[in-house]
Amino acid sequence: MKKILCIDVGGTHVKLLASGAGESRKFKSGPSLTPDAMVSKAKELAVGWDYEAVSIGYPGVVLRGQIVSDPPHLAPGWVGFDFGQALARPVRVINDAAMQALGDYQGGRMLFLGLGTGLGAAMVVDGRVEAMELGHLPYRRGLAYEDYVGIAGLKRMGEKKWRKHVWAVVELWRLALAPDTVVLGGGNAARLGRAPEGVRLGDNAAAFKGGFQLWD
Repeated sequence: MKKILCIDVGGTHVKLLASGAGESRKFKSGPSLTPDAMVSKAKELAVGWDYEAVSIGYPGVVLRGQIVSDPPHLAPGWVGFDFGQALARPVRVINDAAMQALGDYQGGRMLFLGLGTGLGAAMVVDGRVEAMELGHLPYRRGLAYEDYVGIAGLKRMGEKKWRKHVWAVVELWRLALAPDTVVLGGGNAARLGRAPEGVRLGDNAAAFKGGFQLWD
């Protein structure tokens, strides 16, 4: 099995973990983060780790391993960026929600929702993962789903109303997509408390598990 460096790029932090390493490392991201800056800081933090290939979870649209649009919460310049050349390793890129979903998957039909800076979504059916850009669809009052259940909604409405909208969105998509299980991950999932039947909170290490699996 290859030794893998997994990079989970988020709107607030970038997290890294290498195969066999004890603990992950992270640094802040945000609207000024370019792919050059991300790679430079990732290489700096990965010093001392031995890895042969790299998995990147990207917070935007990825089709057939290629980034097709810049992320809404980071700086532009990601489309067409050559990560393989910049990292001097073979690289596989996948949507960040899909990477987390893959790591959290336990069988059947699973819907994954990532509650972070925005709202990530992915579906895994019989082991096949597909990212979905559900967070940008219109929800209420001219705003998108992620404007209610992402970090902006949490700050605007407060935790109580935010949780109410999260559970409403979960129920809407359970009816639409008929998953056997819904998994809620991302940095804000821990704010939800006890989940209803058929819903579970994701594993914090799921993104790294999914990233390692990309090279199995």
